[in-house]
Amino acid sequence: MSEEIKGRARGGAALAAKMTAEERRAQSQKMIAAKRELAALPKATHTGTLKLIDREIPCAVLEDGTRVLTQSDFMGAMGMYYSGWIAANSTLDPSLVPTGIPHFLAQKSLVPSINKNLGHLQNIVLKYRTEKGSAAHGIKAEIIPSICDVYIDAVNEGNLGKRQKLIAQQAMLLMRALAHVGIVALVDEATGYQKDRARDALAKILEAFVAKELQPYIKTFDAVFYEQMFRLRGLKYPPEKVSYRPLYFGHLTNDIVYSRLAPGILTALKEETKKEEKKTHLHRHLTPGYGKLELIKHLSLVIAYMRDSTNWQGLVGKLNKYAPRFNETIPLDLEEADR
Repeated sequence: MSEEIKGRARGGAALAAKMTAEERRAQSQKMIAAKRELAALPKATHTGTLKLIDREIPCAVLEDGTRVLTQSDFMGAMGMYYSGWIAANSTLDPSLVPTGIPHFLAQKSLVPSINKNLGHLQNIVLKYRTEKGSAAHGIKAEIIPSICDVYIDAVNEGNLGKRQKLIAQQAMLLMRALAHVGIVALVDEATGYQKDRARDALAKILEAFVAKELQPYIKTFDAVFYEQMFRLRGLKYPPEKVSYRPLYFGHLTNDIVYSRLAPGILTALKEETKKEEKKTHLHRHLTPGYGKLELIKHLSLVIAYMRDSTNWQGLVGKLNKYAPRFNETIPLDLEEADR
């Protein structure tokens, strides 16, 4: 084999050397067919990135004017997933749903809503050629509201499971955001302002709306925080009951987080919580801007010290030294239980 053949080419040459003449001919014909198929795909003439929910999703306009969003990124933003095994072993009768419905939508609980919202549509997912020349799968942009309607109708009918309800929640958020952007775009078009507005004006409106709506659902204290707390307290993680946490974890959290966040903040947050009929987490009463940002910064510090400690006393010792409680004097000769 020539020494000039390197990298992937060497592997290809080695594979070709093991093939029979018929196998090489079949392989060549297969490659030619693949190139022809790729060349026949509609090509993207314009590409960009759309910030949707909490993801940046590549989008494109094809040479025939079709607008598409990358399928995998849209599914990721919505919390959808594709399973080849589930698709191959599905018991759903294909005749129950319209032709062309993608596997990630073809679920028994969604059938009535699919027939209602997508029954008249064709080619929901299509293949296209990117500006760089590779093949990609996209979802037609104008169909996305109908996909959202599938989940919204299904959840209203009480047909969805736990995971699907989360997707429906994302769908409702997205539909509300698109409605806000849509009315602004219509006014701009009617007045001619669309010619003067900033290029990314509508995208910024969408992003700002979604950020505002997502605020109540942001999980501030994530699994890492509680995993470290369980470890430092010598408890098994994850617990047998998924949602179980000892009641005293609340007191520990107040000590290592809120009492060290700002002067008087713990007392103020507790007072705000007392005013509510339905008690909520303390961090819900922080301001969404500065307050929430400071909490996240402090939590990052706490988690770093958690990971660096072998026991709870060691963690508290580090925090007493580098992030002490407000309105409390810490002795300078305090020793850490571990290093």
